[in-house]
Amino acid sequence: MASPEIDALTQALSRLPGLGPRSARRAVLHLVKKRETALDPLLVALDRVARNLATCSTCGNVDTTDPCAICTDPRRDDRSLCVVEEVADLWALDRARLFPGRFHVLGGRLSALEGVRPDDLAIDSLVGRVAAGGIDEVVLAMNATLEGQTTAHYIAERIEKFPVRLTQLAHGLPVGGELDYLDEGTLAQALRARRPVA
Repeated sequence: MASPEIDALTQALSRLPGLGPRSARRAVLHLVKKRETALDPLLVALDRVARNLATCSTCGNVDTTDPCAICTDPRRDDRSLCVVEEVADLWALDRARLFPGRFHVLGGRLSALEGVRPDDLAIDSLVGRVAAGGIDEVVLAMNATLEGQTTAHYIAERIEKFPVRLTQLAHGLPVGGELDYLDEGTLAQALRARRPVA
């Protein structure tokens, strides 16, 4: 039997995404066994993040500075703005290093069932950034869900009056995907987004 403190740590870790009770127990055992090389550095890192955590007032990213490291990076292209639903989407796109511009995090997506309205998202601040000028292209990188596409359509209507090129991520067949393994929605989107053969 573990002490109440170790049990509480195990329970806290098991609530993290991707960790169940067994994985959390293994993680706790590893941390306890490797106290100096694993537990102590983890505690220091968690404390630093907890004390300095901030939401970027420009783009909505989560960082330890405001504005965040992406917004202050002089190598970024100020003329391109990629709109994403969540911080995790921003991190995924930035990790791929395929988009050289700036980002804007909405903080979710429109959903009538969940009661998420335009006022609940960072859409007004997005419109403000576009209205301020200096942006040539807005890339809508919403998830390929009904709510994501509804959000993209709503944003497109809000910024269509500005002189910016509006683009959206392509959806359809994944690289290496086989037709007989794909769902009907993916196949339908791939057919709708077909393009001429070069």
